[in-house]
Amino acid sequence: MAAKLGYDRSVIAKAETGERPPSPDVAAALQAELFPNGPDGLVGRLAALARRHDGPIPSWFESWLEAEAKAHALKIWQPLIVPGLFQTSEYARALFVAAGEEIERADELVTARLERHTVLDRPKAPHVVAVLDEAVLHRLIGTPAVMHDQLTHLAELADRLNIILRILPLDAQHTVLGPAFVTFRFGPPTDALLPDIAASEQLKSIVIVEDERHVHLHRLVFEALDNESLSPAKSSALILEAAESWWSAPRATAIGSEVRRSTRPRDS
Repeated sequence: MAAKLGYDRSVIAKAETGERPPSPDVAAALQAELFPNGPDGLVGRLAALARRHDGPIPSWFESWLEAEAKAHALKIWQPLIVPGLFQTSEYARALFVAAGEEIERADELVTARLERHTVLDRPKAPHVVAVLDEAVLHRLIGTPAVMHDQLTHLAELADRLNIILRILPLDAQHTVLGPAFVTFRFGPPTDALLPDIAASEQLKSIVIVEDERHVHLHRLVFEALDNESLSPAKSSALILEAAESWWSAPRATAIGSEVRRSTRPRDS
């Protein structure tokens, strides 16, 4: 069946066993092959039903989690939000609720996200280098209090021996600013068991890059961003400065007042 449809054998096997519901494209191909005369859309409807009941981790994100769990080293570029591995529970919850998730579902997703953080605490924790755009420090997610706690948590993570955190300043003379991505290295450089990959997250899917030339391009982009970023010490200082000057209690009061003024009905 896999050969006939042009998909990897594991994709069809996991759909058959229920380990991973088929994607819309795979479901459409299975529908055409198994039920050419109807009922129309049956496989797609069953796949959608399975995805809604496959637990807090959506099936399309499982490949990312597998890579994250096995990686010896990660390099993260994030221009928009704090990366998932570094998020506090309240910051993550605010993101999920803003994305339209119901409170109960958001709580399940938060729990699953916090479980991902255990990779940073294991005996052989991966070496993580992360570059965040400075705008991440000033973008309100949730409330000012949530932002203050999140930035304080970032600064604490930056003190760990296996984490290097750099901030790309707003006035950096970079030329390769682009979408978020992560590169994964599996095994020490002298004994790599698996080839490096790169990955980026879309709205409801991920893109895995395995071609060595394209993975190398991601490495070059990350290196350029890293070179334009502040040192770890200056980055930590900037993070803590943003926490206090932007998201401390006095600043939070000022922001709340500004929001209330901006939402008042204007005179016609």
